[in-house]
Formats: sequence, structure tokens, C-alpha cells
Amino acid sequence: MSFVAFERKDAVGVVTLNRPERMNAISGDMTRDLRLALDQAHADPQVAVIVLTGAGRAFCAGDDLKEFGQQTRDDDSVSRHVEAIQDMTRSLMLGDKVVVGAIHGFAVGGGFEWLLNCDLVVAADDLVAFFPEMDWGQFVTGGVTHLLPLAVGYQQAMELFLLGERQASADLLRLGLVNRVVSREEVLPAAMRLAQTVSGKSASSVGALKRLVNRRLSNSLEVALDLESQETVLAFKRPDAAERVKRFATRKER
Repeated sequence: MSFVAFERKDAVGVVTLNRPERMNAISGDMTRDLRLALDQAHADPQVAVIVLTGAGRAFCAGDDLKEFGQQTRDDDSVSRHVEAIQDMTRSLMLGDKVVVGAIHGFAVGGGFEWLLNCDLVVAADDLVAFFPEMDWGQFVTGGVTHLLPLAVGYQQAMELFLLGERQASADLLRLGLVNRVVSREEVLPAAMRLAQTVSGKSASSVGALKRLVNRRLSNSLEVALDLESQETVLAFKRPDAAERVKRFATRKER
């Protein structure tokens, strides 16, 4: 796995997005490696809790716009890319093992979605999270059309989706979307301590708790994932999609 690292530390499996030169932007290679790392963590009987984090100065800057042409070269490519992203949510949320996010820097688009897919989140005080999809003519994924209104209420969720305003870690704490805010230097150690605390509890009871909590969500989550996939595929295939992405990418680089 070149773009995602996996390491077991006692009972904690640490999964690290590892494209720091691209701020861990989501590429086809990275989604493949992330799926492999999560599968490895879930399959390892010595791993009780998973910590998800990112290398470098960002957790995840969202979809890699430089790969848009490759992702959309034909209908099969579009469908494979979208479903690979949606499968990350299934792996994070529908497994038995608790996932603790250690999130710093930017968590944008898909990165924000993965933050919301974690069971517990430790945020660094430099965290900035937002949804840019409405600006560049794309669509949100990660089941957030279902999850976010449940978490923060309808109007607040619509504000986050529609306006795409940058949310600092203090904003996310106020909204109840992260559990702790610590310094940048402390984010991974604090997440590890939280994970170790959870790992000391009954694995069967914790697994059952996650299954039962998510069972209430699972049917609606799958519906949301399917509908989001359909809308995202349509957005990727619009005639003006490449031009909108180019304009948005140019604006980001200024």
C-alpha cells in the first residue's frame, strides 16, 4: 500500500492517508489502498479500535481535481470511482470496530465526509472543514445527506451543504460533530489515548453496541449512499463538468 499506511500499536490499528504532497486528496489509488488498510484492520483479531488520520498538513483535501479527466473517461470509470468512495463509508460505519478520527488541517468534501463517518473524532485546533461540491457542480457522498441532518438538524445541515462555509474546529465542537479539540501536536496522541480507553472495554459489548446503533441507520444509510451515487455519477457526466472543475481548481490555487 503506497498511499495509505497501516500500523498496529497494541490493540489499536492506525490507518494513515499518505499522499501528503497532494494534501491526501482522494485518488483512485488512495481509495484502493484505504480499502485494503481498513480490511486489514477489521480482519486483524488483535485490533480492537481503528484510528484514522492523515500524513502531512491536512487530513484530506477532498477529491483530487487533477484526476477528474481520468475518473470521468468513461461511464465505467465514473461508476467505479463513486462506488469506491461510498464503500469507504460502509467500511468505516458498518464494521464492528470503533473508528476514532484524528483530524487536522483541511477536511474538505470527501475528507469532511470521512470525518463524519467516524464514531469518535479528536480534532486539531487548526482543523478547517467544508463542503465545496455545490460550488463546482458536484454532489456530496459518504451518506451525509442522511447523517448530517440527524446530527445537526435540517436547516443547519442545509447551511453546511449549500453555503460551503469553512468550519473551524470550535464550530464543529459546537455543532457536536467532533468530541474533543486539542493542539495540532496532541491530535494523534489524544486520539490514541481515546482508542486505548475504548480498547480496554469488552470487545463483544462494544461491537454489539456499534452494530445496534448503526442497524437503526443502516437501511436509511444504504438508501442515501445509493441516491448520492446516482446524483454524483450524473454530476460527473454533465457536459460542463470538466470546465466547472477547471474553474474551481484554478480558484483554489490562487
